[in-house]
Amino acid sequence: MPEIVQRTMVRAPVDDVFAMSLDLDVERVAGRRFRVRAVEGGGRTSGRIGLGETVRWRLRLFGLPVTHTSEIIELAAPRRFVDRMNQGMFAEFWHEHTFETEGPQMTIMTDRMAWRSPLGPLGRIADGLFVRRTLRALLADRNTEIVRRFS
Repeated sequence: MPEIVQRTMVRAPVDDVFAMSLDLDVERVAGRRFRVRAVEGGGRTSGRIGLGETVRWRLRLFGLPVTHTSEIIELAAPRRFVDRMNQGMFAEFWHEHTFETEGPQMTIMTDRMAWRSPLGPLGRIADGLFVRRTLRALLADRNTEIVRRFS
């Protein structure tokens, strides 16, 4: 499965960064470029998501509406949580978020995303052409917004 690993330094205590990372309203603001928003019919739509909760995301990719429903399947505050796609365009999708203290006011936030695109060889071609790049952009937008909120 393809994988993206991204580390982001955030000038804030680990507890605060962890909490901010679970806030769906951060995702809404960060996802403007792709019109990301949590929508009704798939669980929580705002506030902080918790273990076992789901959220249904709607976004636009290349002008087309896409939905993606994910669930928080692991949560160990303030160090780690994992979300997994329950329904969406991928055959599989998994996102691990980890948080490490780097001094009293600094946190290293690491995102590890793995996925399997549908359609076998065609999906692997799409991964190389645009899927990886789009997922990196979504992740970068989200992490930039988290850093901005602590600036």
